[in-house]
Amino acid sequence: MFRGPGRLLRAPVAPAAALAAALLSSLARCSHLESGDPVASALSPYFGTKTRYEDVNPGLLPDPEAPQRDPELLEGTCTPVQLVAVIRHGTRYPTAKQIRKLRHLHELLQARRPGDEKAGGAGGQDVGAALANRPLWYADWMDGQLVEKGKQDMRQLAQRLAALFPSLFDRENFGRMQLITSSKHRCVDSGVAFLQGLWQHYYPGLPPPDVSDMECGHPRINDKLMRFFDHCKKFLTEVEGNATALYHVEAFKTGPEMQGILKKVAATLQVPLNHLNADLIQVAFFTCSFDLAIKGIKSPWCDVFDIDDAKVLEYLNDLKQYWKRGYGYTINSRSSCILFEDIFRHLDKAVEQKQRSQPISSPVILQFGHAETLLPLLSLMGLFKDKEPLTAYNYKEQTHRKFRSGHIVPYASNLIFLLYHCKNAKTPKEEFRVQMLLNEKVLPFAHSQETVSLYEDLKNHYKDILQSCRANDECELPKTNSTSDEL
Repeated sequence: MFRGPGRLLRAPVAPAAALAAALLSSLARCSHLESGDPVASALSPYFGTKTRYEDVNPGLLPDPEAPQRDPELLEGTCTPVQLVAVIRHGTRYPTAKQIRKLRHLHELLQARRPGDEKAGGAGGQDVGAALANRPLWYADWMDGQLVEKGKQDMRQLAQRLAALFPSLFDRENFGRMQLITSSKHRCVDSGVAFLQGLWQHYYPGLPPPDVSDMECGHPRINDKLMRFFDHCKKFLTEVEGNATALYHVEAFKTGPEMQGILKKVAATLQVPLNHLNADLIQVAFFTCSFDLAIKGIKSPWCDVFDIDDAKVLEYLNDLKQYWKRGYGYTINSRSSCILFEDIFRHLDKAVEQKQRSQPISSPVILQFGHAETLLPLLSLMGLFKDKEPLTAYNYKEQTHRKFRSGHIVPYASNLIFLLYHCKNAKTPKEEFRVQMLLNEKVLPFAHSQETVSLYEDLKNHYKDILQSCRANDECELPKTNSTSDEL
């Protein structure tokens, strides 16, 4: 069921018009889609967590509303009975911190004097001048909010999932759906946009009623689940607030790969080298990605970098994600066990209800969070783990690494647990099986590399996590001084 702040929102099982009105009452900030042709960039594969969803799923470019059915999905005697999804918010604006860095870089460009640095070529002066004269359209108020493209990401994801799993997203199940979200506006708005997508799927072509004077409901906020990292003292102390926890990130910034890019960019933009640093270079690179993702345009900021630069900057971003959200420290992933346990609680309940021939109380559970929600969860499950850790000193050796955040958690990324009820034609025995999908593609299990698992086998594999998960204990600070446990 949809829960609003402090109240339960029950969707009536009623005629189409009544149900339509109920669904629309949950929508907020409705707006029209902007049209435009898809734009690709040679740098797109290297934007890390700022990557567009369609760059990970290029099959969506011709028709972003068409379901992407993976041939590995079970069918036949197996019927899906529950879908539990953890979804990252859609495309967003830069944060205020990123915008301030970009503004500082823009001021450096405007203050430069010819001859400060020798241009790296005839085109160098043109790039610097173009960027200095180009108005900045980013403003502090944007601060990571969901953009129209981000709402579109969510609407289209909803339409594809509803078309792919019609029995789960049936209109009759509307009132039994659960939507949970982080308190951040971009996550709440993503949940609302997802509902818009369901509206469009249920009633194509039916114009929505005027919602300007309606009190719009929202998905239920639960930061303990979707922002578990904010509630984990051990993580906050040993990683988030520890100046040495990101040693490898800072070391890479001053290493030869990044220093080479610094010198090149200083020459290209004709800015004194000592006025630049790795953070400013990274925000310039991200601005290329933001302009592409938000407006669908190739920004002049993209002309500052080539593919070799992009690979280095991607690695810098991946280092941060690895050490702060991934395998770098055990607490990164262990802090997510509360969410992991919650997912299996839903699956357990569905199995129990099905075994008793009862209706599944929540056929669809949708949880809207962040890249920082998904990466620890995937790490807890042992996915995308490289044999050697990512460090400041093995960039070349990690060229073919598994841990590439842009391929794993782009905007609108989604991890889906799909529970099936299966009947064996040879025996009367019933089975429950599970598949996982990442970004709408079937994801092999880390421990078996199989694309399907008996539910009991999966629970048994993760029994140590499920039995030992005590969020308060996991996140309690040690009573004696000890160093953080690197992997």
